[in-house]
Amino acid sequence: MGRRRLSGAANRASAGRGPCETAEVVGLTHDGEGIVRSGKTVFVAGTLPGETVSFERRRKHRQHDEGRLVEVLRPAAERVSPRCAHYGVCGGCALQHASPDAQLALKETELRDNLARVAKTESRRWLPPLRGPVWGYRRRARLGAKYVPKKGRVVVGFRERLAPYVADVTHCDVLDPAVGELIEPLAQLLGGLEIRQHVPQIEVAVADNATALVLRVLKPASDQDLRKLREFAARHALRFYLQSGGLDSVSELSAGEAVSSSAALRYGLPDFNLELEFAPTDFVQVNGALNRALVARAVEILAPASDSAVLDLYCGLGNFTLALARSAGRVVGVEGERSLVERARHNAHHNGLNNVEFHASDLSKPADVPPAWLGGPYTHILLDPPRAGAAREMLAAIARLAPERVLYISCHPGSLARDLGILVHEYGFALEAAGVVDMFPHTAHVESMALLTRP
Repeated sequence: MGRRRLSGAANRASAGRGPCETAEVVGLTHDGEGIVRSGKTVFVAGTLPGETVSFERRRKHRQHDEGRLVEVLRPAAERVSPRCAHYGVCGGCALQHASPDAQLALKETELRDNLARVAKTESRRWLPPLRGPVWGYRRRARLGAKYVPKKGRVVVGFRERLAPYVADVTHCDVLDPAVGELIEPLAQLLGGLEIRQHVPQIEVAVADNATALVLRVLKPASDQDLRKLREFAARHALRFYLQSGGLDSVSELSAGEAVSSSAALRYGLPDFNLELEFAPTDFVQVNGALNRALVARAVEILAPASDSAVLDLYCGLGNFTLALARSAGRVVGVEGERSLVERARHNAHHNGLNNVEFHASDLSKPADVPPAWLGGPYTHILLDPPRAGAAREMLAAIARLAPERVLYISCHPGSLARDLGILVHEYGFALEAAGVVDMFPHTAHVESMALLTRP
């Protein structure tokens, strides 16, 4: 493969006046930027390990500089042409220039590196990567909206990669097509509203039974604006919700006036004959196909039996809890957000499950008086914490419960490795298996899972 000059949006994003340097890319950062060690380390987006590139330094920091790619002089074999014309400007993706196989390999390398460097341990076996569709997979997203007077119109999209502006895009290939193909029509709709300057955000929730868009509105919509929204929703089979304040202000724009939602959004886990209901602002896994595969693998690996007692920490609205309840004798789900706990209880009742219970508890802080659910006993534990990982006190509690198996599902390899290191070296667990989950193709986000057992 010969040298490649950037073209289109990527070329415009990387143009600059600084002097060019040439060097080899030796690795990637956690954000998917190429690492170049040419004098002071510089991070260059749009590059891959092993490539020789020319670049210019644009921003200086104490430990490193930020650079912009000018030309790929010797491309990696894994390099592909980005599918999206907005790639390089839009910050929604970071790895479209790498093949899907290469992206997975890079993410597995990231996980292995963190386990070796941070956890200082190795997995006894590696799970095959969980993978699924790489385009049109995002069912949850938060898009920006901005009226730009100089352009005389509204732009809708993710934020730009190198600037705090909304990227001016016409479509999105990673969003579910129900929304990804409506970016430009949505921008035109908002541009025709009287409150066009007061709609800064659109939250996307694509369910099995509906597509919901939550408009953050900083000013009440006029009757004329409401009519336009209703007409657009009817034409494109959408549900609009308006949010004027906190989450308790979200209301559905029905055929008449704004009323509380009467038909919940739903997604299914057919392998377990489950249907889960959720609100448009609830947390659900971004990638529906991968979530189905992830839940199935989690139950398979954790392997509860009819006499098992399972604790599901950070359980949300019951995504893993209810599936585990199909085979375990008893399952307890714990979540910090009370509204999700209520949703989880509803979902258990909706699916006819009576061997599961849910509790609201702040898992980020140690409890002065241990809650009743922490008394156990439990044979299996699943935890799916936020990006920061689990609190040390929570890890200590898991160790005291002495389960046979612990399945840790993670959205950040650094915090996962830190917590696994504690469980292995301080509490005597063994890292039995680990693997990556391609929940966010074309991004540098690394989702993974790790199984721990007691020797």
